[in-house]
Amino acid sequence: MRERVKTGGGKSHWTPLMAAGENPVMSRPLLFLDPDSDLGLQDQVRRKLVDAACAGAFPPGKRLPSSRALAAQLGVARNTVTLAYQKLLDEGLFVSRERSGIYVDHDMLRGLTAVQSVAGGREPAPSSRWRGRFKSGEGDEPVARRTPNWRQYPYPFIDGLFDASLFPVAEWREASRQALSVGDIGQWSMDGGDADDPMLIEEIRTKVLPRRGIQARPDEILITVGAQQALSLVSRMLIDRTSVVAVENPGYPDMRRLAMDRGARLVHQAVDDEGLVVDRRLDDCDLVYVTPSHQFPTGVMMTQARREALLRKAASRDLIIIEDDFACETNYLDEACPALRSLDRDDRVIYVAGFSKVLGPGLRLGFMVASAEVIAEARRLRHLTVRHPPLNNQRAAAHFLAMGHYDATMMRLGRLFRERRTALRDALNHYLQQSVAIAPLRGGATYWVRGPDHLDVETFAAEAECRGVLIEPVGPYYADNKAPKNIFRLGVTSLPLDRIRQGVAALADLMRDLPGTARAFPETAETRLSGDALQTAMSGAVLLCKTVYGDPCTIELLPDGRMVGRAGYANEDCDEGRWWVEGDVWRRQWNRWSYGETSSLMTTIVGDRIGWFDAGGRLVDSAVIRRADVA
Repeated sequence: MRERVKTGGGKSHWTPLMAAGENPVMSRPLLFLDPDSDLGLQDQVRRKLVDAACAGAFPPGKRLPSSRALAAQLGVARNTVTLAYQKLLDEGLFVSRERSGIYVDHDMLRGLTAVQSVAGGREPAPSSRWRGRFKSGEGDEPVARRTPNWRQYPYPFIDGLFDASLFPVAEWREASRQALSVGDIGQWSMDGGDADDPMLIEEIRTKVLPRRGIQARPDEILITVGAQQALSLVSRMLIDRTSVVAVENPGYPDMRRLAMDRGARLVHQAVDDEGLVVDRRLDDCDLVYVTPSHQFPTGVMMTQARREALLRKAASRDLIIIEDDFACETNYLDEACPALRSLDRDDRVIYVAGFSKVLGPGLRLGFMVASAEVIAEARRLRHLTVRHPPLNNQRAAAHFLAMGHYDATMMRLGRLFRERRTALRDALNHYLQQSVAIAPLRGGATYWVRGPDHLDVETFAAEAECRGVLIEPVGPYYADNKAPKNIFRLGVTSLPLDRIRQGVAALADLMRDLPGTARAFPETAETRLSGDALQTAMSGAVLLCKTVYGDPCTIELLPDGRMVGRAGYANEDCDEGRWWVEGDVWRRQWNRWSYGETSSLMTTIVGDRIGWFDAGGRLVDSAVIRRADVA
């Protein structure tokens, strides 16, 4: 076997790597330098030497290759190997013997190799004694599982996952450099008990919370390891077997599990176009969990009237409200309503939010806002697990906010996601007019797509994945196993603008391939129009229909071949185009709608219904047809 290395000419080849004095015939490979790795050559050499030593490739008494020999064998500069060796010598993993060479310090590695040997050679037991000892519940709640390598798919329509191009790399690096200054290190590296970084607390208090209408003192804010830890702390503080907790349905599965693990009785409260329904079912509850600014998972924004009704209900029935504002950073499509916490005059709302959407989920920074008494108890519970989130990350986030990067990133994301959602809407309207119906949304970048009644969305999602398209069935978000079997979600936070149309087109092709997908239309040979009859029927007609996202649409076909379209409840989306007849085919072309492309359709009229079919005989679209003089 040979090791691939990067040569001076930029090509990869394989070469044996030998310890000093080793017979080339008996040698075995030790290092693999990956030319595509993000690591520098020095770091690669250093890490691979440690791996080889732990694997026993350098037995006791066998010296390592000299820096000159190793550099020549790997095709790298000698200085690269020398610096790698020096780091390992400084750390005590390797030792230098005078006039002899460099050797592995096997006393230092013995414990590590023993651990690796045990871990590597131990087979998992076929059965376990542990499951019967777990006190954390049965774990039978449905889980919304996401493909871990989703970035490798060409069309990942998964909401809440962000493609790498969105992360503010340069800005975060600048903030991290500030946090690594000598003065800052002197502050965050000291043991401060369970205190959070005061700079981050102040930035949240003065820059983030005012956006949501919230005023808070420093002792009313707690930094958490993501919003999820905040929800866990609240559950430990306020929920036990005597509690009755209202949760949204559909809603956030992890909050249901947290409440169930505490033994609470759950009330699954419905969600409509105005958010969580406020009715008598809440009367006997102790807590209400709600995602008002961007309901999870529908994306609906709770109306101001519904927010006020919920607060009145809380005051009259002595309820505590847990407000999860997980998407506070990215509610970019509508004017934001004030947070429930900002409207609370009775100290009944605990506000939970995070920075994961802007700064990346891997950083795990969130925060909680509540009365000082609640924050003190949450801090005590947090102390028992993690003390506090890493202070270096807290300080970097504080600089990120202080330098204005947070505001600039939010503005950039808002612009990008508005463009992406519009692209998704247009693609659905172009490719899937007859196959889907979209529930109206008031915010966010997610569409719920309803396929034909016979569609099995789990099977459909599996087949779509084989074609490179990732979609989200909505079943795991329902608590009562009554999720519609033919509905899935499409989000656009996870794929670039230029891939949205292609992904929807691939979904449309898959859906149309399913047996029985096309909706019935009463077509016969006698109802198919062509030539002069088609020209006469269309000239001066008015077509009444709905867009795929539910808005009314009116299209006027003027006798001179012009076409005028108006969509929306206030005719806010208008376009013009032209139509004409060629033989048996009706053609149309908009200036903007349908990407400005020409559509060629076979046309059938039955009564006051008009249907259009593609060349394969599949129903593409339909409408109500009327004459202009009676419209």
